[in-house]
Amino acid sequence: MESANKINTMAESAVSEDEFKKVANKVSFITIVQNILLSVFKLFAGIFAHSNAMISDAIHSASDVFSTIIVIIGVKLASKKSDKEHPYGHERLECVAAIVLSIVLLYTGIKIGSQAVKDIIGGNYQNLQKPGMLALVAAVVSIVTKEIMYWYTRHYAKKIDSSALMADAWHHRSDALSSVGALVGIGGAMMGFPVMDSIASIVIFVFIAKAAYDIFKDAMDKMVDHSCDDETEKEMRDFVLAQKEVLSVDLLHTRIFGNKIYVDVEIGVNGSYTLRHAHEIAEEVHEGIEKNFPKVKHVMVHVNPADAS
Repeated sequence: MESANKINTMAESAVSEDEFKKVANKVSFITIVQNILLSVFKLFAGIFAHSNAMISDAIHSASDVFSTIIVIIGVKLASKKSDKEHPYGHERLECVAAIVLSIVLLYTGIKIGSQAVKDIIGGNYQNLQKPGMLALVAAVVSIVTKEIMYWYTRHYAKKIDSSALMADAWHHRSDALSSVGALVGIGGAMMGFPVMDSIASIVIFVFIAKAAYDIFKDAMDKMVDHSCDDETEKEMRDFVLAQKEVLSVDLLHTRIFGNKIYVDVEIGVNGSYTLRHAHEIAEEVHEGIEKNFPKVKHVMVHVNPADAS
């Protein structure tokens, strides 16, 4: 019963290609508008409140605009239908978009971190300007806004199972965390420790680098035919074994292809059956897997003769 409920949940979470594009484009558009407004506000606050940490945070937010454009391109390419040159579809192009996004994110973090290290090594802390209250306000606004955008984007990324959109969600979270670092640094600088503003920029770099690594690792797993998790494979195996006249599951291999799953399964059926009947059983297994596991794009079923006794 529990397995059946899980299968029903998977069926409810499946989305069509049109809905996939529609949701991804809507979320991406909202993200771009939000990031433009927030980055302009933070840049203004950083300049007029004399905070390098807030200027660094503004650059981070501005990079989000570029990253979201990458997501839009990746989703558009990944949703293209199969053709003669690409019979297995284009889903992996979304993973490419996520990898590019992780590289952009890491580059942004390195630029921020390197400048902060230069300021700290320089040692002329007395020449570092004390940030104003506007920078502190901008940090709070950024934390709240980006955390809301993280949960909003994450919700839809899970709904349509988009790795590129999930990467963008984590980009929002890294921005929120970097703003926390900026808040602490700006607050410390305002209390008479100007070097804290530069230290905050290094903290921002650490969060950005961690997010970039997580995005890259997830995308690479999907690029190199990583298998499904053990629970999903067990659900598939149990489902196949529950089919009428299937005596055994001799082999079950899965591989993640973008946001889709490919399945190779070998089943054992009564060796005395005719080829036609064995084929009918294989077709039932094939259609059953695709119907009950909506993320499965293709199934290859091989029939082995088995002893019915």
